[in-house]
Amino acid sequence: MPTPTLTESERHALLLAARAAQRHAYAPYSGYLVGAAVLDGEGRIHAGCNVENAAYPEGLCAEAAALAAMVLAGGTHARAVMVVGNGGKNNGAWTTPCGGCRQKLREFGGPDLVILTANAENSGPHFTLAQLLPESFGPDHLRPT
Repeated sequence: MPTPTLTESERHALLLAARAAQRHAYAPYSGYLVGAAVLDGEGRIHAGCNVENAAYPEGLCAEAAALAAMVLAGGTHARAVMVVGNGGKNNGAWTTPCGGCRQKLREFGGPDLVILTANAENSGPHFTLAQLLPESFGPDHLRPT
């Protein structure tokens, strides 16, 4: 299945950035390392990793960290996101953004935002944000017409 609106070069750069970020994840409690990379509207890539905390609800997801890096660099629009995680039996389960991160991604991307998945060895399926977060509530709901 082709990756919508992304060049092969962009997809590959996202994959490399997310895999590099995954190697820096801090997950001493779950052992579940996740890396993410966001391609912004200017063509720049921003990476993040998950950071756990002994007080579990206080951790940070890789997608949220990547979005924070994008905002810090002046970005306000996400074109694509790559999420890299290893899970399930024989790494057969693809890591997609959690519910909270899906909503965070909606803040910076519309329903057509491309979300790609991969693990340490292979690229996985891709989705649109509309597939993962149907009928979402976003910034456009709060702006006057």
